[in-house]
Amino acid sequence: MEIEQTVTTPAATQQPQQDVVTSPAAAQQQPQTLTGRFFRCLFTSIFYSQLILISALVIFLTLRGLLFTKSPNFHPKKWYTPLLSSVALSGLLSLSWQCLFLCNIAATSKATIILAPLLTFSVGIFLVLYGKTFVPGIGGLLILFSFAQAIHSWLFVTRRRREFTFTITALSTSVLPPRTRLIAVVSSILSVLYSAFLAAGVGGATATRRGLIDILFISLIVKSLAWTMQVLKNVQVVAVSKAAYVHFANYDVVNACDALCGTLRSQLGSVCIGSTLVPVFVVIRGMIRTVNRGGNGSDRTMYAGHGDCAWVANHMVLVGNRYGFVHVGVHNKGFVQASRDAWQEFRRTVGLEELVDADLTSSICFLSAFGIGAISALTAGIWELNIHEDYFFQMTLYAFIIGYFVGRVSSAWLQACVMAYFVAYAANPEGANFDNTIPERIARQNVEENKSLADNEVRQTEEEQEITYM
Repeated sequence: MEIEQTVTTPAATQQPQQDVVTSPAAAQQQPQTLTGRFFRCLFTSIFYSQLILISALVIFLTLRGLLFTKSPNFHPKKWYTPLLSSVALSGLLSLSWQCLFLCNIAATSKATIILAPLLTFSVGIFLVLYGKTFVPGIGGLLILFSFAQAIHSWLFVTRRRREFTFTITALSTSVLPPRTRLIAVVSSILSVLYSAFLAAGVGGATATRRGLIDILFISLIVKSLAWTMQVLKNVQVVAVSKAAYVHFANYDVVNACDALCGTLRSQLGSVCIGSTLVPVFVVIRGMIRTVNRGGNGSDRTMYAGHGDCAWVANHMVLVGNRYGFVHVGVHNKGFVQASRDAWQEFRRTVGLEELVDADLTSSICFLSAFGIGAISALTAGIWELNIHEDYFFQMTLYAFIIGYFVGRVSSAWLQACVMAYFVAYAANPEGANFDNTIPERIARQNVEENKSLADNEVRQTEEEQEITYM
């Protein structure tokens, strides 16, 4: 059944003043600007072009390195066996994580939060102990990052936030759209096969050892891998969130495979744009939030727009945020407009913006992918260290990058369901599919925030009095 079916919900007829979209079909009738169409076509063309060019480059490098050039220092079996085995392992770990998550959301999430810093620390120690030249420095950075992950879990992942995230995740995944698991499994398999294909090209470039030109080829392959994996993940997000939104908005039951076909047919350009913007904006906003917390501020002060950094963060989230992918799928909008509309809907309900931005689902998916990447890196690195020490760092790095992106692709369905739940709630909080979980959490959040602000004011007053008496 196609999502373009026109259906009008009771909530939409009762609240016309809130600009509630009555159906995806009505939203798809909105005119698209010439600039928007141009950029969507441009990014679609760039995506397909880079796929073709990278595939040709990989085939050329593989043939040149393994058939036409014989290097006495490069042994294909010793190089490919550990890396391809770690790639396959990352796929198995990703599928296993999905199964564990469906069986027990809370236990799997808690294990992810605990194990990810430990696994990252293990990779860092491994590089410090066995690396040469600059490799121990990279290992030291990984050790510092593992401590940052642990501190983040300690400071931000409070018990109440964990419990709320577990509840929302359970609600949003209680009834999955048809064929969601199939899409998740097929996407994971495709990510593994594509990664193995690109690994062949990296091995071909490594075999020749022709200096900067091969380093350039390898960097191009890695960048193509990263962007392609982001697009593959977000295509899955758009398709699954489109089908899940229809369920939560009480329109109809939509097959996720039908939504996927529609996404590939008409919305790939918007997905490519979002896959480029969102990772950059997430990093910048995360840095702003960290600085804000370090200055004894709170998220509420950032959302209020106090200060230049807060202004940047507030406007950046309107240009590109992951929740825009839901509007891309449901309403067939351009990504920037979809991001703006989705976040403005969050701001219509007091406290919902802070609640959505504090959701831990994305952090759990990130940590799970990081843990999968760390296990893959240790597998390939230790294996290569025992049979061919010269390449163990490269093997560790490649296995980690591939394992991380495979893990991100495998968890896209989970993030898509949670995003659809929040966006559907923002569009119609009185919908029949929503209970009091979000309103109760917003009320508790307001109480906690007011208490924190009161404590800060008391502490600042006491400090001012001490300074006065001195």
